[in-house]
Amino acid sequence: MKFSNPARPDAQIGLARARPQARALVQGRGTFASDITVPRMVHAAFLRSPYAHATITAIDLAQARTMPGVVAVLDGAAMADLCTPWVGVLTHLKGLKSAPQHPLAVGRVRWQGEPVAMVLANTRAQAEDAAEHIMVSYDPLPPVVDAAAALAPGAPIIHPELGDNLAFERHIDTGNTDAAFAAADHIIEADFTFGRHTGVTLEARAVVADWNEGEQRLTVHQGTQVPHMMQTIYALHLGLDESQVRVICPDVGGSFGIKIHVYPDEMAAVAASRLLRRPVRFAADRLESFVSDIHARDHTVHARLAVMNDGTITGFDIDDLTGIGPYSAYPRTSAVEANQVINLIGGPYRFAHYRARTRVAFQNKAMMSQYRAVGHPIATSVTEGLLDRAAQRLGIDPVTIRRRNLIPDDAYPCTSPSGMRFEALSHHACLDRLLTLMDYDGLRAEQASLRERGIMRGIGIASFIEITNPGAAFYGVGGARISAQDGATIRLDATGRLIVQASVTEQGQGTTTILAQIAAEAMGVAFEHIRVMLGDTDITPYGGGTWASRAAGIGGEATWQAARALRDQILTLAASILQETPTNLDISGGAVIDHASRAERITLAELARIAYFRPDTLPKGIQAELIATRHYVPREYPFAFTNGIQAAWLELDTETGFITLLKHWVVEDCGTIINPLLVDEQIRGGVVQGIGAALFEQCDYDSEGQMLNASMADYLVPMAGEMPDIIIGHVTTPTAESTIGAKGAGEAGTAAAAAAVANAVNDALSPRGITIDTIPLTPARILAALATYADGVGRG
Repeated sequence: MKFSNPARPDAQIGLARARPQARALVQGRGTFASDITVPRMVHAAFLRSPYAHATITAIDLAQARTMPGVVAVLDGAAMADLCTPWVGVLTHLKGLKSAPQHPLAVGRVRWQGEPVAMVLANTRAQAEDAAEHIMVSYDPLPPVVDAAAALAPGAPIIHPELGDNLAFERHIDTGNTDAAFAAADHIIEADFTFGRHTGVTLEARAVVADWNEGEQRLTVHQGTQVPHMMQTIYALHLGLDESQVRVICPDVGGSFGIKIHVYPDEMAAVAASRLLRRPVRFAADRLESFVSDIHARDHTVHARLAVMNDGTITGFDIDDLTGIGPYSAYPRTSAVEANQVINLIGGPYRFAHYRARTRVAFQNKAMMSQYRAVGHPIATSVTEGLLDRAAQRLGIDPVTIRRRNLIPDDAYPCTSPSGMRFEALSHHACLDRLLTLMDYDGLRAEQASLRERGIMRGIGIASFIEITNPGAAFYGVGGARISAQDGATIRLDATGRLIVQASVTEQGQGTTTILAQIAAEAMGVAFEHIRVMLGDTDITPYGGGTWASRAAGIGGEATWQAARALRDQILTLAASILQETPTNLDISGGAVIDHASRAERITLAELARIAYFRPDTLPKGIQAELIATRHYVPREYPFAFTNGIQAAWLELDTETGFITLLKHWVVEDCGTIINPLLVDEQIRGGVVQGIGAALFEQCDYDSEGQMLNASMADYLVPMAGEMPDIIIGHVTTPTAESTIGAKGAGEAGTAAAAAAVANAVNDALSPRGITIDTIPLTPARILAALATYADGVGRG
């Protein structure tokens, strides 16, 4: 049955429902990992390296062990007997290499903040006090901070056994790029620089591990997006069977991709629980989060665009370089972001010639890996920045050059020069919707009028594509035990209500709400009669969890299919009770009804009573089965690409360099919209993070590899006072791969917001001939560019 959202009383898909669990959260009744308290629990605190690169010559733990409340003090040597090291490589990323990583440093530290020793004590304060009495002798080594310097001849090698600091390199060469550039009327060239930043989740990483010696079983309460993945990893590296490990994911205060990785401090805490045979809690504080959480986006890109006089794009030539810290993150690796940058550049546009190289370098900084909209903001910023420069060079409107080059909406399916396969996108429809929403012509007229009065306002536009609903080609093909499929089990309880257990997870985006809506509509019951249970490897079907905008498209489809299977079971049972044919029955309003007359025949509550308490009254040969499980994974396309377009309207103060964001628009096509309220919340949240990248956020390091702004006092994030109104519109192109037709929406806002804002800033600066190619666009950078203009150079 293909989803059609019929006009019926129990229709739920497409309704803007608030999250039922929000009431408990705002009342402070959520349960997060750091809220979990278990009898006999001890607290972990870590001594972290003050050096970015050094040899550990000695560690003295004796004094720390005598401190009040201390239960144990462990270093890397002790941890080596408890937990095996891991290596973050995937076989399909040819040539990717990394060194083994340990829970606690062994022999050498390779970034400031790497855990060196762990104290376990009765309270966190006691553990932190004792950690200050661990004596470590270091022999400092030259740090390698800059990615380009890391690849230069003679650079200190971070892992001597690997031979050099090049972790990964990939090339794409499609068509004849040299000929395209030789024949081009114009070559647009720019060097883009993107500031490294991090997720700053509202809830920091936390884990409570409890090894039960009697049961020989490990239970881990963890703020994670991927409970089944973590179950596999804990079993593998602690020498357990997966059946001995249970991972429970309680309420999670934001993730953004930060909580899909293996972190050495968390592994150490879990391993320590098994050693001590008692529960261990570790909750990162904000200061250590800055130097231990995954960072992202640290790229420099040399980019060239070949374009004809009429604005037609003929080719891209891209050279991307990124530094990832001293290790490739496990198990998803730190090469995926760079890989997606070159896969996605130019994605919305028609062109035939493409050459790209990406290089991934080791460096002595915190590790980089996946973070919301992996690679998308870099790819979009490069693409859309080049388009704006081309429009300016040619003297045509930025909208005109985009309309001339966007892939036609009737050209699908098609494949991009980088090999990305597109099922069906809607770039032109989204552009038309955007221009109407923002009154583009009116804004241009207003901009021109204000410029005559010396007021510098800018309009920036950025078209984008987004990878969602990834299939097995994403990680499984490379050997990682990260499930591409997700499952849902739905059962009718004894009161006639539904219990949904699904493998996707909830981090505040509303997964439980959308699954309840899908199940309610598929079954024909009230939304309020659905209970959704997520995030427990003991009770939910096996699945990949929530990442890459897949909860609705994959988890939602599994829920739909399970609900329809249960519906068939219910109708078969009802038909036997009513002596009717199943096809003559339907379910609506929580009851089995006559399909033709819509008259109620038997309520689900009564049917459940008979099935559970009086099955002896059922006809012979009828066994009531009121539970169904289904799994789903897309097969025809490796991803369900979504698309959209964003625009920013802002004002620049030439005296201070400050930017005032006036309004931001997003038009997005995520296929069937399950819940427009939640989709728009996700888009707005993503836009805020993209604005943070464009204007505020950057992890600053000095030449010694010391992070200089590792606190909320120094690391800037966008606040409510800086945010503009964010206007959202939609175009709907359902994917044909699933029944409900849903794609993902979690990363669309982040994918293009930075590009739109940067283009708007450069548009505001354009009367002075200034273009800035570095983000974040801080006041200092803007003032420096204006000063350069005043000196007659005209480029920032």
